[in-house]
Amino acid sequence: MFIFDYLLTYPEWGPLILRVALGGAFVAHGYPKLFKMYAGFAGWLDSIGIRPGRFWALVVGVVEFFGGIALIAGVFTQFAAFLIAINMLVAMAKAKWGKSRYVDLERMGWELDLIYFAAALALVFLGPGAYAFGW
Repeated sequence: MFIFDYLLTYPEWGPLILRVALGGAFVAHGYPKLFKMYAGFAGWLDSIGIRPGRFWALVVGVVEFFGGIALIAGVFTQFAAFLIAINMLVAMAKAKWGKSRYVDLERMGWELDLIYFAAALALVFLGPGAYAFGW
């Protein structure tokens, strides 16, 4: 028995809430990578062994910014969420692995990346939910 049984009659709202929140976060992360600090981000990617940095900076920026917009709108939700999940796997493996898994402002652990990955993967399986403009 659930505390809020009446909420179980609205299962399509869960993915909607998840995709709007996750999409907003990725628009916020992708915008500066594409439009404000592209060269710096590309150089950083080169420095951690993701080459060519300029190419991958563009890919990451596009996936995060436009993928976030797609999630918010509910257009190509599963495809956008899949690309974001891959993005977060690479971020955890290349940039964060071996660092603290807990919040540590000096070492930037991977726990938030894991949550983003899990949320994106959930949307791959759940689909867009209510009020989506596409598939």
